[in-house]
This record gives sequence, structure tokens and C-alpha cells, in this order.
Amino acid sequence: MHFQVLVSKYTAFKRLIYSQIEKSLGVCTSQSENLCIKEGKFPLYKGRDEKRILYISGIALWLEKSQNYEAMAMAEAIANDLLASCGDVFQVAIVPPGWIYLELSQPILGAWLQNITDGNLGRAGRSGKTANLNINNSQRLFTVQYAHARCCSLLQQAHREELIQLGAVQNQALSSSGTTLWQVLFPHPIPWLNSDGKLRCYHLPESQLIGELVQVVDDLQGDDVKSSLNWEKAALNLSQAFENFWSQCRIWGKVKIAARELAQARLGLVMVTQSVLRMLLEEKLGVVAPLEL
Repeated sequence: MHFQVLVSKYTAFKRLIYSQIEKSLGVCTSQSENLCIKEGKFPLYKGRDEKRILYISGIALWLEKSQNYEAMAMAEAIANDLLASCGDVFQVAIVPPGWIYLELSQPILGAWLQNITDGNLGRAGRSGKTANLNINNSQRLFTVQYAHARCCSLLQQAHREELIQLGAVQNQALSSSGTTLWQVLFPHPIPWLNSDGKLRCYHLPESQLIGELVQVVDDLQGDDVKSSLNWEKAALNLSQAFENFWSQCRIWGKVKIAARELAQARLGLVMVTQSVLRMLLEEKLGVVAPLEL
């Protein structure tokens, strides 16, 4: 499907949306190449709604004066073009005085999560240099390492109980610290979506965790924030979201027996979290991502 091609090309949703908006600018100006800041750095923000993944673009407002074109009309033209080319990627709404709201569809979220469980985050996220930080608060660092180790423990337990099957990422067997990088071999793909095409993981702690994962991956691949972002805080926020998810969303017991596909989808979230935490620890905080503590 179209969105599966997109997530394999753009691991970060922010980059994906930048690219699609940039293509759609031609419907309201013939000089889109010159109007866009290099690498698509026009106004685009991730919304704070914890129940959905929403991005807000102010591109029409930004271009209104230079194009002598009413922002609402420009936003509508861009939105219609986006819907025509990417209707399976996001829902689009126009909000006065000219904001474009783009809500990611659940199928593309499932494809994105699957792309990371297949081991593609490690190949896509190494453009930044390893952070050389002096972290004085060892307790906060331990919190992040503990969350990573908990993810590893849960995945290994699920593998032993044959709920999932783990394997090494092809052509990328080791992390920077020499730890084997995993991917889920079975079930493949992970049953992220139910028969209605909706995410199985839709409860608030699950949605909050997915939102944090999307934000961190956007930041990992955003050249504009790599030098200034507080990676320790990002890692702590993700660790807290994972702990909330783990404490409120069951995997074993009745869920494993009566709702096996839900258990597997939740384990998929654990795998994605482990992959992102590992990258934060090793690539941005410059410390070991432990398998156990």
C-alpha cells in the first residue's frame, strides 16, 4: 500500500509530512522550490492531543503575504491536494485563520510501528553524532536503563513462552555497544490492527506511549533539534510513558489466553520502546543500554 512505501522511506512522521506538504505547494504557487526553507523547515508542529497523532501546519499563514493569496483559500487548496494524494495517510482539516490539521490514520501508524519492529530504526537514525554528556543525576539515568532492561525482560519472556519469536536484525547484528539488535520474526506482521482497521492498542496509556515514541523518533531524525534538544529529558519522558503503559495494560494471564493478538500488539509496543530507548541511551546519552539489571 501507499503508506507502507512512505514509512519505509520516512521513519520520522514529521519528515514524511514535510515532504508531502512541499509537493502540494505547487497547487497555489509555481515557485514552491524557492519558497520552502531548505529541507522543509516551514512551520509544522505536533499537537498535544494524547488520543491521536496530530500535526499542525501554518504553511498557508506563512506564505500569505509573499503570495498575496488568502490563507484560508491557500490552506484549502493544499488540503485538497493532500487528500487526493495521501488520503490513506491522514485526515485533513482546515482551521481558521488558515491552519492545516493532519491526523495520521491508524493503518499508517500500524505500518510505522511494524517498520521499527523490523529493525529499521537503527539504520535510519544514525545521522547524528553520539552525545558526549556528563549526566550528574545517576538516578535519572538508571530510570531510563531500568525501563530498557524491563523491555528486554518482557520480550525474552514472551519469546520463551512462544507468544512471539525474536531474531537478530538482518545485516545489523550488533548495536554500538556490542548488544544484539532484535526484531520480531513471529507474528509477522504484528497484529497491530483489528478487523476494522483500527489499532488494537487504543487505551490512553497505549496512546500516550505511541505519542511519545512518535515524538522521539521525530526528534532523532530532526536536524534542527539535534544540537539543542535535552535528550535526557526525552528519554525520561519515554521511560515514564512506558512505565504507565506497563502498569495499566496487561500482557499475560487472561489477556494472553483470551486476547492473544492484543497481547502480541502490546509486546510490539514493548519492542518499539526498547528500540527507541536503546538508541537514546547509546547514541544520544552515550551509555550502555543494559539487557538486565
